[in-house]
Amino acid sequence: MAATEMKNRVCVVTGGNAGIGKAIVQALAEQQAQVVMVSRDKGRGETAVQEIRQTIPNAQIDLVMGDLATITTTRQLAQELLDRYPRLHVLINNAGVWPTKKQINADGLEQGFMVNHLAPFMLNQLLSDRLKASAPARIVNISAGLYGNGRVDLDKTPYGHDFHPMRTYANTKLCSMLCFPLEAQQLKGSGVTLNAVHPGVINTKLGNMRGPLGWIMKLVKRGWATPEQGAVAPIWLATVPELATTHGKYFNEKEEIPLAEAAQNPELAQKLWQLSEYLAKSRR
Repeated sequence: MAATEMKNRVCVVTGGNAGIGKAIVQALAEQQAQVVMVSRDKGRGETAVQEIRQTIPNAQIDLVMGDLATITTTRQLAQELLDRYPRLHVLINNAGVWPTKKQINADGLEQGFMVNHLAPFMLNQLLSDRLKASAPARIVNISAGLYGNGRVDLDKTPYGHDFHPMRTYANTKLCSMLCFPLEAQQLKGSGVTLNAVHPGVINTKLGNMRGPLGWIMKLVKRGWATPEQGAVAPIWLATVPELATTHGKYFNEKEEIPLAEAAQNPELAQKLWQLSEYLAKSRR
């Protein structure tokens, strides 16, 4: 959409204080949207807002603190968004983690499963009525091409029983993509579109680790694209008029492609959906 078309439209970006998320916030602010930057760190969030306003003095950016690390805190974030914003027009699920060591949260869930899958799943569900009431509205799930290499065992993956510092990222991103078609079906005809995108191979802090492997990763990342380049496709999906009715599609940057074979397992997807719904309701 042109700047005038995005003016005052409320756009929520999770993980908006750094990397691709920050670049998305800045691009939306340039289009005069009212941008809600969700950050789990107040200091980093405030710094990011100040840096963007140095470039765009009149940027409409609200900083909302939100931690996607547990079911309770994710639910609290959704409630704050509902309390503060009578209209929500765009939700970009950008926040993600590449856990290099096993971490289990207060719900007994592995960190990557919680942040990469269950938290965006919950936000999509908890904010869906507000998005529908604000239609036309759009949800963009930022995925990763590595999801196609993932493997999901519902007895292990959610709880970290199959944790691996290199494989868990792909496994948990696959969880999100398994539920993606079911989420799209649920929203069909509602005025809310849902699409997913691999933004490219981007040089961010994601996957940084210590030791020799960490140094190798830093060297490899030097040739990867910038966060600003990674923001291009998500912004495109969230704003351009030509995609107003595009729904339930997966994009590699701006190219629509089929879901990887690993995500085309309806039986596993249905079981994961049921488990995700159960977990999401297990904390009040």
